[in-house]
Parts: sequence; structure tokens; C-alpha cells
Amino acid sequence: MAERLVGKQAPDFTMETATGDGKEFGKVSLSDYKGKWLVLFFYPLDFTFVCPTEITALSHAAAQFRELDTEILGVSIDSIHTHKAWINTPINDNGLGKLEFPLAADITKSVARDYGVLIEEEGIALRGLFIIDPEGELKYEVVNHNDVGRSVEETLRVLQALQSGGLCPMNWKPGDKNLVVK
Repeated sequence: MAERLVGKQAPDFTMETATGDGKEFGKVSLSDYKGKWLVLFFYPLDFTFVCPTEITALSHAAAQFRELDTEILGVSIDSIHTHKAWINTPINDNGLGKLEFPLAADITKSVARDYGVLIEEEGIALRGLFIIDPEGELKYEVVNHNDVGRSVEETLRVLQALQSGGLCPMNWKPGDKNLVVK
């Protein structure tokens, strides 16, 4: 049976990364994001077809996330070398081009497993997206079938709802009032 993650401390991780400019390698841990919000998203594989639409859309929206004190980290089971090659491949050739956030390599598949998105029999991750608060609590998760991309707008809306500090009704949008319980 699957274990609940929302409302608990996010599973810790340390992974190697390819920087968004495709020039360097680094390392990232959950603790690096302490004091900030984090959008952590998993995707199945580099050099695929739905994944670049999501990754580039999140990169284009990175400034909006930064305005909300939020960092973005993409993760797949590919190596840092494959990530670097994909970033350095032109968009017209199914590449990513420069990104505004790093891509992490979960080649051991342990992070995807810890977050409950690993398809064990295929050795790849589902499209899982997690919002982690500045104290490391996992506040939101959504997991899609790999055929369907996620929504940047919905991710921003949920992040802003979580940051509003109150109860948010269905279809809440920034600027809407929170629910008042009497």
C-alpha cells in the first residue's frame, strides 16, 4: 500500500545535477532549499516528447516562481551527462536549450522510489510534481500518467493558495478571499 507523503517531511535527497546553462555539474540536497519553497518534479526520460514541453514551460515561468520565493528542480533517472547533452541540444532538434533551473540525476532510482513515482518494472518515473514548503514539509503532490503533461498555471495557482495561509475554496485564484470559518 502506498504511503501518504502530503503533510509529512519531504523525503531527503542528495543528487548530482547538470546546471541549466548546460556548462557545469553540481550537487543538490533537500537541505539546500531550507527557507524557500521548492517545486520538485519528476519526468520519465531525457530526449522524449512530452517532457521537453513541460520542462521548457517551467523554465519560461521560472521568474514567476522566483517572485514567490520558490525554486524549481527537475529529476529523471538519466545521468548528468545525458542531462547536459539534452540542455545543449537545440530546441529544433528535440533539445531543451538553456534552462532556469538544474536537472538532477536519480540514476539509482532511490529518490523516485522515496517519492512514490517509480515504475519499478520500467525503471522510470511517472510525472510527479511536489511542492515543499520552506520547513521541508510536503504540501502538495500530483502524479500524472506519462502520456499527459502538467500545467504550469495550476502549479502556480496551488503554490499561491498554499502561500495564502488560509482555507482556499475550489477554483481559488490569487486575489480571491480565503474561506472564513465561523
